[in-house]
Amino acid sequence: MTEAGPRPAVRWRGALALALAAGFGLVAMSWPLLAAPGGALTETTSGPWLFALLLPLVTAAVLVQLADGGLDARAVAMLGVLSAVVAAVRPFGAGAAGVETVFFLIILAGRVFGPGFGFILGTTGLFASALLTGGVGPWMPYQMFAAAFVGLGAGLLPRTDVTRRAGRVAELALLASYGAVASIVYGLLMNLSFWPFAITQGNLAYVPGGGLDENVPRLLAYSLATSLGWDIGRAITTAVLVFLTGPLLLRVLRRAARRAQWV
Repeated sequence: MTEAGPRPAVRWRGALALALAAGFGLVAMSWPLLAAPGGALTETTSGPWLFALLLPLVTAAVLVQLADGGLDARAVAMLGVLSAVVAAVRPFGAGAAGVETVFFLIILAGRVFGPGFGFILGTTGLFASALLTGGVGPWMPYQMFAAAFVGLGAGLLPRTDVTRRAGRVAELALLASYGAVASIVYGLLMNLSFWPFAITQGNLAYVPGGGLDENVPRLLAYSLATSLGWDIGRAITTAVLVFLTGPLLLRVLRRAARRAQWV
């Protein structure tokens, strides 16, 4: 036995829907690295269109998983509850000095309920929190996709034997380490939403149509110079919260899955 409690399976149709949604999100977020000369978009035009395309994709992923048995009514109810909790806890961090209080819950839920659930929770949780905190803007679709990748990755982490104390400690260490790395990657992905417009000259500036070999080093240098401190704060906060809340929340979520006889 590798873990306590059942875990919803992602069958091929659900996996395909999630792969398409995740692939679209990755391409949409990384357009500055892929745009041809003269074809760069502006933040004010790309954000609303990205959000408009995101909703049908996430809805399709939910419907496909519902039809395929990956999510049932109880899972949807759990998704709603956890999305509300994510929205409620986010204002406690508010991103000040990189402190974020939202990603630990997405990681723990993705760990217990699987990559599909984690991906959807990332989008719905950040959407709900944006409505609650008034954080609606061109950056919101990027936040939703980036958080979805955090939940997706948590669900894809290797299984551990949590029936023993050593296995539980190893799982917490794995989740905390993943949370730290994912927090830094989240910051890097979010930089793609405004980096092309932030600096227009110099070694950190975006070069339209410059290609991966020219723009990736510039993006990394820009992130190092401007946002690394915030990203490290987010990484530390997430890792600490996973360590502090993980033992309790993992048991609670797995117990809820067992009592609901999760498919």
